[in-house]
Amino acid sequence: MTTVSSPAAPQTQPSPLEALRTLRREGQLAARYPQVAPLLAELAGTGAPTDLPRAGSVLVQLERDQVLAAWPQTETAVVAVTGHSTLGGLGAPLAAEFGRHGVLTETRLSDFDAYQRDLRDTGSPLYADDVDLALCVLDPQVLLDELGSPWQAEDLARAVERKLAEFQRLAETFTAHSSAALVLNTVPLPRTVTHQLVDHESRARAGLAWREFNSGLLRLSLANPRVHVVDLDPIVAAGVPLNDARMAAYAKAALGDELLGRYAREVAHLSRMLRGRTKKVLVVDADNTLWDGVLGDDGPDGIAAATTFRGEAFGTFQRLVRQLGSQGVLLAVSSKNDHDNLVQVVREHPDMVLREGDFARINANWQPKDVNLEDIARKLNLGVDSFVFVDDSPFECGLVAGGLPQVAVVRLDDEPALHVEKLLADGWFDTARLTAEDRARAAQYRTEAERADLLENAGSQEEYLGRLGVRVTLCEAAPGDVDRVAQLSLRTNQFNLTTIRLQAADVTERLADDGHLVLVIRSADRFGDNGVVGTVFARRDGDTLCVDNMLLSCRVFARGIEQTAVAALLDHARATGATQVTAAYRPTKKNKNVREFWPSMGFTTTSATDDEVRFRHGLQDLVAVPSHISLDCALEGSHR
Repeated sequence: MTTVSSPAAPQTQPSPLEALRTLRREGQLAARYPQVAPLLAELAGTGAPTDLPRAGSVLVQLERDQVLAAWPQTETAVVAVTGHSTLGGLGAPLAAEFGRHGVLTETRLSDFDAYQRDLRDTGSPLYADDVDLALCVLDPQVLLDELGSPWQAEDLARAVERKLAEFQRLAETFTAHSSAALVLNTVPLPRTVTHQLVDHESRARAGLAWREFNSGLLRLSLANPRVHVVDLDPIVAAGVPLNDARMAAYAKAALGDELLGRYAREVAHLSRMLRGRTKKVLVVDADNTLWDGVLGDDGPDGIAAATTFRGEAFGTFQRLVRQLGSQGVLLAVSSKNDHDNLVQVVREHPDMVLREGDFARINANWQPKDVNLEDIARKLNLGVDSFVFVDDSPFECGLVAGGLPQVAVVRLDDEPALHVEKLLADGWFDTARLTAEDRARAAQYRTEAERADLLENAGSQEEYLGRLGVRVTLCEAAPGDVDRVAQLSLRTNQFNLTTIRLQAADVTERLADDGHLVLVIRSADRFGDNGVVGTVFARRDGDTLCVDNMLLSCRVFARGIEQTAVAALLDHARATGATQVTAAYRPTKKNKNVREFWPSMGFTTTSATDDEVRFRHGLQDLVAVPSHISLDCALEGSHR
């Protein structure tokens, strides 16, 4: 008798949520923590809306000390939470949303309805030295509890005026006594509030008053750079319910779990921005991403980004991409297509909103997408960790996510009407403020091609630099430079000698302190003005000038600009009575190439540990300004 065995069933890959639960069940979450972020990223892109909070419920059981013992380089964040209503549902989504960006959180939840006490008392947990973010979560009852019974629209207007004045005082107290970021939020207006008023005139007045409260909170964030406001109105407008009426009534949970989950996502985006991890480059596929159709199969006449129903959705997506590019996001294409055919479409197709000049780089070839992204990164002199990759192919997205986990992958599907929402979902390009350099960035990178041509045709590096005509200006920062200096501090990774990260408020404080010196480095050449490309933070300690940090944009490496700035700084130090200049280098994964920078400038090593190397310059032999550079230095005592 012959026995016929059935073929083995194919092995199915566990879902990301199941994989996390397995790690927890096996006691391996801490030991294998680097696997957590990719699993959460996949879950965010492909899972159900409730999956991330469920994953967060797994993560809150992590022992922070165990993770740090196994992985001491893990980024951490301490989040202190206070508010008006029940907020116990916030811990899990915070753990998941921070975790998908590789940040291990410790959430400290205060008592019910303790926000006024917590913000007034500078000894409360919100003011602890290790707190990174202080969340004051507001809900409709913040205003409604101020009203009597019965009430009128005028009562609400007076309550709004009182509460805005109160929050201004509380914010001023907090920012004066804490270096953490204070996070407030706008409060959606429930229909059950307006429709307690039966006449339409009163409803209109109540609506105006409520919106004035939210506008006042937003204005508060504009006036105080350490105050940030998460706007909940767009989230509710997208269909997220304010709460569950039963949970609001019986558990005092004035904000529902789904809304708290979306709030947690916005807070994680904010934290990512404050850490300087804003993405810089948007790389998009072409076929079924920028246009409807496949160029190689359908030809130029068979693709559409207008004129058809689906095509119009692709045109809308192109307008979004161009909008991002106008604000400093570098745009690139990575497409499996013939290069000349694709470029011809970008140049000439009548449906195209984006044109060749909008892109810093177009890679159309048959190489794997991860190889293409690495090539684009080399050409732009940027790390792939500053990239966002957008594609409609699950295979290509999986290839990039697996081969280049530092890249943020946005997977589109076959519904182009959702492309805009998917790209904007995670605020990858969020920044505190736009600078003039941001708006000019795309044009500046395009001129790099002209510089590359000059280098290729020059007989030597010296000839290239001589013909480039580099001009450097070194001067003290002005108030108008604060945002750009803070941006460099937060976002520069390669030429960042101590990686001290400063927010705009920190830079402003140093500018106001006579003991500190904040310098900006500007550069220009025959191809145009590069704007502010670097900064130096220093302070005077007796007869010593201490350099706290020096940063330079990767766009202008290898042109002698850094040597020029140090030469002028040493000249200034000696001319103003200093006997020595000290500096330091703190190693990171990304600044290894500048480890020997200070010794190359004539500094000697005074101490060295794994975490920091310290240097000293005795100001006897000063480094020279390179002969190919024209220096304009406005520092006191400078003769350059």
